[in-house]
Amino acid sequence: MRRGSRLVKFIQNYIDGKFVPGSHEFADVNPADGTVIAQVTEADRDLVDAAVVAARKASQGEWGRLGVRERAARLHRVADAIEARFDCFVAAEVADTGKPVSLAKKLDIPRAAANFRIFADLIKAAGLESFQTETPDGKNALNYAVRTPLGVVGIITPWNLPLLLLTWKVAPALACGNTVVVKPSEETPATATLLAEVMQEAGIPNGVYNVVHGFGPNSAGEFLTQHPDVSAVTFTGESQTGAAIMKTVAAGVKPVSFELGGKNAGIVFADCDFEETINGISDAVFLNTGQVCLCAERVYVERRIFDRFVDGLKQKAEGLKLGSPLEPVTNVGPLISKQHREKVLSYYKLAREEGAEVVTGGGVPSFKSSLDNGFFIQPTIFAGLSESARCVKEEIFGPVCHIAPFDTEEEAVHMANDTKYGLAASIWTTNLKRGHRVAQQMNVGITWVNCWFLRDLRTPFGGVGLSGIGREGGVHSLNFYSELNNICIRL
Repeated sequence: MRRGSRLVKFIQNYIDGKFVPGSHEFADVNPADGTVIAQVTEADRDLVDAAVVAARKASQGEWGRLGVRERAARLHRVADAIEARFDCFVAAEVADTGKPVSLAKKLDIPRAAANFRIFADLIKAAGLESFQTETPDGKNALNYAVRTPLGVVGIITPWNLPLLLLTWKVAPALACGNTVVVKPSEETPATATLLAEVMQEAGIPNGVYNVVHGFGPNSAGEFLTQHPDVSAVTFTGESQTGAAIMKTVAAGVKPVSFELGGKNAGIVFADCDFEETINGISDAVFLNTGQVCLCAERVYVERRIFDRFVDGLKQKAEGLKLGSPLEPVTNVGPLISKQHREKVLSYYKLAREEGAEVVTGGGVPSFKSSLDNGFFIQPTIFAGLSESARCVKEEIFGPVCHIAPFDTEEEAVHMANDTKYGLAASIWTTNLKRGHRVAQQMNVGITWVNCWFLRDLRTPFGGVGLSGIGREGGVHSLNFYSELNNICIRL
């Protein structure tokens, strides 16, 4: 369809191998300039039911009968097809999120293909335990485990890393023989739908991968989590939404995997490699406009280098290039929506009311172009708040951090752990013993030492407290997306 002189896409649900319209539509908005780039058709309860029915049928059909090697081969073909349409995925991701094209090319799309490859290879190589057991009568028994699919997995994904986090869940779910119904964020529907085309090209049978569009309460998200034939739910997003989903699935005692919010800390010791740490903390605070659950919103710096570090991080923040996501020099894009920018700005206002010193930023940039209709915000550093301040305790999810000094290692550990969240932390020191010692005291799911956002996809990933439940990654994903059946044979 056309809106004025612009071509506006029409994004439909994908059910049982077909693109299906819903009864209502909503707008997909480009965060960089506020324009409507697509009309998205919303799935009602009947369409969600149709998707689950299709997925259930597919799990009992060809896909359910395929051997591990054939499933893995088809997932490799999915990865190949993503790379063959690399530029299409980049364009869709950038238009939906406003993130710099350089970031989408370096991170989001390559990781999407990698997710399918690593889980395709892992499912072929993963072994299970077996034991020879001596019985009370002096004879023996053999115990061994086999892996079976859960069935239909409901997958609900966020808007900050839409394709990366979608494939992080879809790939191991399919590798284990499940079928899926995906509900992408209403803010970023494009790449989940484009992946449906790739699934067709790669020979994934109808009904194995389904996409329903919509919102949370009284929409596709709620209908999906309420559905009695959904066997498990995996969700990445806000802690409050995760709690609501847990209540919904509790009656059915369904498996859940939640990767939720964070108020992550970075601890900088005086003996750090200063330039490396400035660069690393800058990435940890400002990458993807701070819209990564792993970003550091609290930075603690040993007092001996505190003033120098604040000046260095300030210069780094002020050197970031905000602008059109299509420009290669741009390294900070907009926030995802007007509503989210209003939320982040409300925290900027609150920080001032709580007595913060504004080291840099704190407002909205001016471009004197169509970008002023987008949802840009200044990278911001605050200082001077007490540890009890709301802006130190509550997740903001923008390009912002509060920076505070510490005097002792024990003090730094206490402040970093003084939170209801527990997703990630980073430690910056050239003292390797201290790096190990402090990292092992962090109440989080992942701790980096002298780096940030460096991932090995075979390792466990998840959070504690309000940051989530369960672990995914490597064999941990395989164990979540499958049932282990122990078989005992008396010999």
